[in-house]
Amino acid sequence: MDPIQAIALAALQGATELFPVSSLGHAVIVPPVLGWTIDEHGAAFLPFLVLLHLGTATALLLYFWRDWWALATGTLGIGSAQRVRESRHILLLLVVATIPGVIVAAGLEHAIRRLFASPLYAAGFLVANGVLLLAGEALRRRVRPGAATAIASLSIADAIFVGVWQCLALLPGISRSGATIVGGLLRGIDHAAAAHFSFLIATPIILGATVFEIPKLLHAAVPPGTIPLSFGAAVVAGIVAFLSTAFLMRYFRNHEAWALNPFAYYCLAVGLAALAYFGLA
Repeated sequence: MDPIQAIALAALQGATELFPVSSLGHAVIVPPVLGWTIDEHGAAFLPFLVLLHLGTATALLLYFWRDWWALATGTLGIGSAQRVRESRHILLLLVVATIPGVIVAAGLEHAIRRLFASPLYAAGFLVANGVLLLAGEALRRRVRPGAATAIASLSIADAIFVGVWQCLALLPGISRSGATIVGGLLRGIDHAAAAHFSFLIATPIILGATVFEIPKLLHAAVPPGTIPLSFGAAVVAGIVAFLSTAFLMRYFRNHEAWALNPFAYYCLAVGLAALAYFGLA
């Protein structure tokens, strides 16, 4: 992997991890389309992947630092009774929403990715992701009329529901943020709150994936020059992720009626084009 490829993949990861268009799907589709040979099992790829995740997670922590500070202090009993109660409830929601994905990933992630991690499958699932986003927009008012604007209004059952939807992201081409935002919409919260909850859930998920890979990294024979290149890529991923988060939070606040539709059309167009490309290749 040369520096241009590393920086391009970092920027792609930083954007698509938060945008509801599937970072994994793009990571599977884009390199072969551009003729890049990326050895995802090579010794140089693991530190690259770990540091990209670290960069993205750091961006989310920095953007939502007020939320995490409020959760930490409120959980410790600092602040008004209402703040303490809401902080503990939201923290419980985050933990509960994370559990389904952790359980499914621990048991099935490698099997699923071995089975479906090909460009043709990723293109097909990217089309499915577009359909999912359109269906979420169409169903949300019929399933749960009205839209709450606060994460604290969610129940434990709501958090489990969103967490189950998150499991779909193990399929390359299905967006984690897209699935969780749709899950939130179907439980009666608006786009901005659903995205907010999705991004808060993403932080421990991404950090957990990073920590999980560190023992492997410590025992890997990393080629010279890999770590500096990976750190540079992580900075790029973090900056792009921070800007993407800032854009999306404002976008979802201002486009409540149809916010997911443009991303759905993008996924349909790119997925169908990729299906044609790989099907004819």
